[in-house]
Amino acid sequence: MSRVCELTAKGRQIGHNVSHANNKTKRTYLPNLQNVTLISETLGRSVRLRVSTHGLRSVEHVGGLDSWLLKTDDRLLSLKARRLKREIAKKQAEGSAA
Repeated sequence: MSRVCELTAKGRQIGHNVSHANNKTKRTYLPNLQNVTLISETLGRSVRLRVSTHGLRSVEHVGGLDSWLLKTDDRLLSLKARRLKREIAKKQAEGSAA
């Protein structure tokens, strides 16, 4: 399981631990990933995703999972999120055509 947010593609960063003597050793900074269940209003079901806390706040700010997925570029989304986005777009297209 990779340490990357499924919605924002936020991943690990690399930096240095710096001692008092200014010695530098490599270290990694990991994103704060949480397993969350988000609800899709269009599909009428819940979806489990691994999302960073920053991504979770962004989703809430935009107005929910559906609007977040539809406005986000596919390159940033995980495979699972891209499939979900396609499913939501298809369902909304059916709803507007009827």
